[in-house]
Amino acid sequence: MSPFNRPKSLTELVTENLRERIIKGEFELGEQLSEAKIAKNLEVSRTPVREAINRLEMEGLLVVEPQRGSFVFNLEPEELAKLCDARVCLETTAITSAMQSNPDALHKALSECVSRMKAAREAGDDAEYLYQDTVFHQCLFDCADNRFLNDAYQTIALKMAALRSRLGHHADHMAKSYREHIELVQCVEDRDVSKALDVLKLHIDRKEGSYWNDATSLDGAAAALN
Repeated sequence: MSPFNRPKSLTELVTENLRERIIKGEFELGEQLSEAKIAKNLEVSRTPVREAINRLEMEGLLVVEPQRGSFVFNLEPEELAKLCDARVCLETTAITSAMQSNPDALHKALSECVSRMKAAREAGDDAEYLYQDTVFHQCLFDCADNRFLNDAYQTIALKMAALRSRLGHHADHMAKSYREHIELVQCVEDRDVSKALDVLKLHIDRKEGSYWNDATSLDGAAAALN
């Protein structure tokens, strides 16, 4: 029996549209969204827009405040620090598991991702580079053979993708980030778990210096999220 090929509902389409626009940085962090303007822009009624906003609130991309409206999420410096702490816990566990259970698959996936990163950098395509950055870190969980670990990661993955997209003007940071991705691929190839953990921790948990200062300002809220 073949599954139904059900067309997407208006709510699903509006949700995907808004999610993509938030992640790509079309809306500013903390910006208030207007249901009426979105409905007019997408040529739909306000009902699917309202339902989409509710879904995106559950995903952590929007904050709905009674009597005030809907706002794109924002992070205070201490919240960003906690998010980095959570990433360290999840990603170090994921890369350890992946290197133990699926090292060849992990190396292949990360190598291909870095190749796409290189092509994006050469083409000056920051958006594609940052998308591949998100893919790179997801590979750790795809190869970790632990769906519960991946489920935990997904609770912050979209928020991190949205923060990464605001990194385009941090050229020095992106160059350093790229070098660290290459180092991680080499660690996986060498089966050096200890070094991989050291590189990954530095890659994520950068809480001092210029990058952290950028990260704790509204304009550079993603600079600690490689």
